[in-house]
Amino acid sequence: MENEKGRGEKYGFHDEGHSNTERHANNENERHSTLGGRHEEDNASHASQEFDWEQPPAYEFQGSGPDVQTKVTAQDDGRVAIDFSQTEKLKIPIPDEPKPYTPPNINNSKPPSLNIVIQIVGSRGDIQPFIALGTALRSEGHRIRIATHDVFRDFVRESGLEFFPIGGDPTSLMAYMVKNPGIIPKFKTIMSGEISQKRKMIYTMLDGCWRSCIEPDPETNTPFVAESIIANPPSFAHVHCAEALGIPLHLMFTMPWSPTKAFPHPLANIERSNTDMTTMNFLSYALVEIMTWQGLADVINLWRRKTLSLDDIPLSMGPLICDSLQIPFTYCWSPAFVPKPPDWSNCLDVCGFFFREEPDYTPDEELDHFLRSGPPPVYIGFGSIVIDDPKKLTSILVDAVRACGTRAIISRGWSKLGSGLDERANPDILFLGDCPHEWLFKHVSCVVHHGGAGTTACGLLNGCPTTVVPFFGDQAFWGQMIAAAGAGPLPIHHRTLDQENLTQAIQYCTTPAARTAAAEISEQMRRENGIQTAVRSFHTNLPVEALRCDVLPDQVAVWRYSIKSKKQPKKLIKLSDEAAFQLVERKKIDPKRLKLYRSNPLSLENLRWEPISAGTNVLLDVMTNFTVGFSEIFTGPAKAFQSKENGGGGKQAAKTFGMGFGKMVGVLPKATLVDFPLALTEGLHQMPRLYGDTVRNHGKVRDWKSGGVVAGKNFGYGFMDGLSGTIIKPYKGAKENGWAGFGTGLAKGLGGLVAGPGSGMFGLFAYPFLGMYKSITTSAMTPTEQKIMLARQVYGSYMAREREKGGQREERRRMVGEGWERVGVVENVGV
Repeated sequence: MENEKGRGEKYGFHDEGHSNTERHANNENERHSTLGGRHEEDNASHASQEFDWEQPPAYEFQGSGPDVQTKVTAQDDGRVAIDFSQTEKLKIPIPDEPKPYTPPNINNSKPPSLNIVIQIVGSRGDIQPFIALGTALRSEGHRIRIATHDVFRDFVRESGLEFFPIGGDPTSLMAYMVKNPGIIPKFKTIMSGEISQKRKMIYTMLDGCWRSCIEPDPETNTPFVAESIIANPPSFAHVHCAEALGIPLHLMFTMPWSPTKAFPHPLANIERSNTDMTTMNFLSYALVEIMTWQGLADVINLWRRKTLSLDDIPLSMGPLICDSLQIPFTYCWSPAFVPKPPDWSNCLDVCGFFFREEPDYTPDEELDHFLRSGPPPVYIGFGSIVIDDPKKLTSILVDAVRACGTRAIISRGWSKLGSGLDERANPDILFLGDCPHEWLFKHVSCVVHHGGAGTTACGLLNGCPTTVVPFFGDQAFWGQMIAAAGAGPLPIHHRTLDQENLTQAIQYCTTPAARTAAAEISEQMRRENGIQTAVRSFHTNLPVEALRCDVLPDQVAVWRYSIKSKKQPKKLIKLSDEAAFQLVERKKIDPKRLKLYRSNPLSLENLRWEPISAGTNVLLDVMTNFTVGFSEIFTGPAKAFQSKENGGGGKQAAKTFGMGFGKMVGVLPKATLVDFPLALTEGLHQMPRLYGDTVRNHGKVRDWKSGGVVAGKNFGYGFMDGLSGTIIKPYKGAKENGWAGFGTGLAKGLGGLVAGPGSGMFGLFAYPFLGMYKSITTSAMTPTEQKIMLARQVYGSYMAREREKGGQREERRRMVGEGWERVGVVENVGV
């Protein structure tokens, strides 16, 4: 019988000798664990050589067209002001019905056990719900890794879940967000140099999120490769990591992020609009996303190129990318509190708040005595918010409590409220350190807080009338929803908070009407199970059949094997780590033909609407890249001579000159042969969508063969649909709307007569060249694919050793053999 080491060595799926494979895997494990602490510094120094970290985001976006003007401007308080006006009523193509979507696992069959990484950017309140979710998913048989900021290591580890640090300082982020509460920073922030720091922090977190997908545990050195991603949207890396790995992605959040006519984007301030509010609500999501993407596009695209070996995402495609791809999205609030909007697709769920199990907590003597000494107090706290002037805020809180004649517990929080006060001078006020809300909110009369989703949920679950003092993000949204339900007053922005309006807010929360409204919400919430509903939503939206191994269906497929035989047609087999290992060991398959399997390939393609804007965008991209390359020919060497980093002087100057020259010249051949013809082809092909028609999907171009197939389909159907449309469309129009319909149908038919054949002719040139370009660029593995392959091999070797420890070797061999026979493959490889 082979020993443990020998079995691990045999798992290497490439041409090197087996012992070299194992040694390479172990060395890579050691490299990952020893380099983990240096990533942030390395990333910043490496990227700073050729990237402008000081560049501020766009402060204004303007769009115009016939009879319509749109202006989106960053306000002084960091929010986004939207001004939308039209000189005459226009029909804006807002969909009346949700996009069609059928969950891939609509029967909710049990999926194979997965390695799931949960990527979260935010405060402790953002992390806590995902710990509860991760615990539930682990009980379903999945392996869970929480990837978030380093400071939450102990918080995550104590829950029994795996932890991976992504960098970023949440305290610094909270202070930054309080000063810049929206997506656009203030002018003072730009002048202070904080922009550079935050942009570098974002890059570090993006890189940390990617490493959380493929690197071993930095403490235990246990290998890990993600097979699915769950993320909150501010982590930003999620869809790009999923694209690089080809695995399922599921977003979860406490704040509306998907376009709807029901309510506007929480970060949008609609100042003026003469269109109806439902249309404006829907448009606000796209407008806010445009501003967000303008501020992050260059950082994300730099990271995509350098870390993921992926192409840039065009500026026109970045906004609403997850919505256009119909990425499954679960919203973590109570549907009894804010129902799911009717125009949301089936890929969007509202499941309920995530509550962890109530911790076993015993109050200290001081808290216990205070609670027993009088009627239930008011709770006031702002959690992880970092406030500029905590002394002034403390004074407002104390004065308001006195004016109300009530008792209060004030949480010190990250701002250390109450520091320096003589606490004995206020016997009706207790300044409290850390205490679980789940326990505390059972003993208070009402709550005043910043409006974080977790704190809001906990207060409402316990029937507490609530006053929200928002600072940024979704906090104002929750305050408005609470006020609409009658469970509290309208939110009071922290900048306008004073003793008088806080006193009035607390007094409202003590009214019978507020208590009744809060109690009704609590009763409905207690009938929900947000975590289990979210787990079901996650499983329902998994492509379970694509994930299953063909040989061992209870395991996830990670390799694809191509069968070539004279006795049967070409066949692709999906294999798990264990199935591949056993079949290689038994010489049933050739390890050289094993390739990485992508269970959920994402195609981030630029959506084009018509040929003029499509061609203009390509031309603009070419001019931009050419100009940047041209400028780097001169600025790069100049900076290199001034800098002593990376060798400085002539060597670095020559390198930067070459990079600038390569960027300048390299853009022209691809633009001429691929980008511009493709933009015209797809612009013409998609043009009928402008007037409500559907267009054919001819498939994706992945290599030179598929390029020829798509070109042929586009040419044939383009001419056929174009010619037949001149007869069919006027006929249908006349049948539905008489002569007016006939005229409309005739116009559509003539448009199709131009668009279809035009796209077909340009496509004969564009699609084959696109196919050849993709064949050339994918003929060799990218650096990122090599890292994924190595990580997969390291993980496979580790799992082989673990299976040896577990015994049942012969039983597992029998199961693989039966599965291989069930697949019906006639192949035996003498390796």
